[in-house]
Amino acid sequence: MVWTFGRRRPTTYLLGEPADPYPAQAPEARRGRVLRITEIGEPVLHSPARTVETFSTPELARLVDDLFATMEVAQGVGLAAPQVGVDLRVFVYDLTDDRGDRHVGHVVNPELTVDGSAELVTEDEGCLSVPGAYEPLARRAAATVRGVDQHGGPVQLEATGYLARCFIHESQHLDGVLYWDHLSGDLQRDALRQRDEERPGILDERREIAVELGKRPAEYPAEPAGGR
Repeated sequence: MVWTFGRRRPTTYLLGEPADPYPAQAPEARRGRVLRITEIGEPVLHSPARTVETFSTPELARLVDDLFATMEVAQGVGLAAPQVGVDLRVFVYDLTDDRGDRHVGHVVNPELTVDGSAELVTEDEGCLSVPGAYEPLARRAAATVRGVDQHGGPVQLEATGYLARCFIHESQHLDGVLYWDHLSGDLQRDALRQRDEERPGILDERREIAVELGKRPAEYPAEPAGGR
């Protein structure tokens, strides 16, 4: 017999609300197409994205689905629309936090509030648009995101720890700011060195995972499209 007194069962939160049971593969990821992830230096990543004005459209639904599918194949925990070449204020996320809880959802037109009184935590951080590069970066450990879902319904998400880091990272993408922009010159150079070493293997992994999931892999140029 195994005693389980005091043991907590992890929960899945869909847009902040408990959603158990929830499938291992998000339904959006199952429906979506795998797109090429844009890379540092491409203009769409370095300019503010446009506000979404129209909701409940097939185009917006397809974008959300494609973001989930692309994120899954790239083994990411968050992905913003500019990272698939679309300059709209949308991001998706699917991650497991330090407590073992899973957080899944999408946010349209997010407004980020970082808790300036929260602990400043330094952790290695990476970006799917700088494949293979991880550098230490200090972030506040609490943040709030307010926005809407693809149908215009209100969304408010309170986050701490890893989830807060994800929300900050993805929200800043929509302002044309990458984690790279917070790094010193030496760390930026080191990130590019890591990218140059790791990129071929990571792109091979993305192709293999797409095929395993029955999806058409995205096509990437031999050299980073951004040219940095």
